[in-house]
Amino acid sequence: MFQKSAWIRLPRNVVVGHDVLSRTVDVVDDIHLTGRPLIVTSPTPRDVAAAPIVAQYEERGVDPEVVTVERASFESVEEVAEAAGNDEIGYLLGVGGGKAIDIAKMASDHCGKGFVSVPTAASHDGIVSGRSSIPEGDTRHSVAAEPPLAVIADTGVLAEAPWELTTAGCADIISNYTAVMDWRLANRLQDVEYSEYAAALSEMTAEILVDNASMVRPGLEESAWVVTKALMSSGVAMSIADSSRPASGAEHLFSHQLDRLAPNAALHGHQVGVGSIVTAYLHGGERGIWQDIRSALAAIDAPTTAAELGVDPETVVEALTTCHEIRDRYTILGNGMSEPAAREVARKTDVI
Repeated sequence: MFQKSAWIRLPRNVVVGHDVLSRTVDVVDDIHLTGRPLIVTSPTPRDVAAAPIVAQYEERGVDPEVVTVERASFESVEEVAEAAGNDEIGYLLGVGGGKAIDIAKMASDHCGKGFVSVPTAASHDGIVSGRSSIPEGDTRHSVAAEPPLAVIADTGVLAEAPWELTTAGCADIISNYTAVMDWRLANRLQDVEYSEYAAALSEMTAEILVDNASMVRPGLEESAWVVTKALMSSGVAMSIADSSRPASGAEHLFSHQLDRLAPNAALHGHQVGVGSIVTAYLHGGERGIWQDIRSALAAIDAPTTAAELGVDPETVVEALTTCHEIRDRYTILGNGMSEPAAREVARKTDVI
């Protein structure tokens, strides 16, 4: 008898559109969160979005506590968790980019208090997923946490975010293509648990970006809408799978290794985008999938080469030959590539 069960945690409310930031308190009320809010933000988003949210609360006689974090670190998570541990605090709002949202998410999970995601940049699918990414030294840790109870994504705010952050979010989503390829391969060769539904949803998000790449342009709310929908779907796919597999394969291992070898050279999304060009080639050879990925990245002004990432060719080759050692996750890289093979694939795909 089939007895498998799954506990899928998803946001109760997802509010996307023009000027929805002004409805933040109403969205929070609708999910019945009570107590004093703790707003976690960073310097620029504090002025852009956190300050208007504070004003909304103050109009209703509520005095939110605000913590402004300068950098993403486990020390920042501990600082926010300590503030959230106050009995007056009922829930947290992460207001900003990946830094503020990931820290608020982890702190809320640690304290067992509700969390609301208010992104100010469409730079990654962590705005809706149950995972946080926190750097420590030359390593970036992906940590499981509860997904947000609600997501409030104002397309007007997102459209005004730095363009490179939006292109990084697009590239991160496009890389879902190769993440799912790796997931299927691991299922066939290693019997890794696999979800057709989560895989299909993740692939759909990549297709949204590839099919609409020419429409994603700076300053357009329509572009922010397309990218945000894709990020939401990607995050939901991970929640359904209860794993980062739908959105993280060899291309992410490649990016994590670049973080070690060339810290702060490029944004995470841009690195996984270039990684997906190479890993798509390894999956499909001359069948053209890697060219489609490369063309889509170029269309949205995302990097497609090592030079555009600010990384030298030797670093790319070293990352490709060593990144399989980062975690026990089976991908197309298997037990690793030889140096000649890595150099050849990087050259054939014009990455170097």
